[in-house]
Amino acid sequence: QVQLVESGGGLVQPGGSLRLSCAASGSAASGYYMAWYRQAPGKQRELVAGITSGGTTNYAESVKGQFSISRDNAKNTVYLQANSLKPEDTAFYYCYARSIIGGISWGRGTQVTVSS
Repeated sequence: QVQLVESGGGLVQPGGSLRLSCAASGSAASGYYMAWYRQAPGKQRELVAGITSGGTTNYAESVKGQFSISRDNAKNTVYLQANSLKPEDTAFYYCYARSIIGGISWGRGTQVTVSS
């Protein structure tokens, strides 16, 4: 397992942008599948976007064309660029990592609030 630390959340106006970062401890993290999940109050946690070690990405339908996930394996960091933010994007955003053998790690999350 790896330790995951998210940053970059905050308060942003509708239409604004944020870039979330997730730093993973350990060089082995470069081989992990990494993803961002989010959980809004009263709702289940949902996958937002994921990225394999080779850079293949997957997105929730609701964020396609709006969010972009990327990773820098040299820095063991995964990013989520969130553009054109809407109030319904307000949630706690969590970083997720899954190792080749299936070990799962979660970060503590970072709050994103979209409000005027």
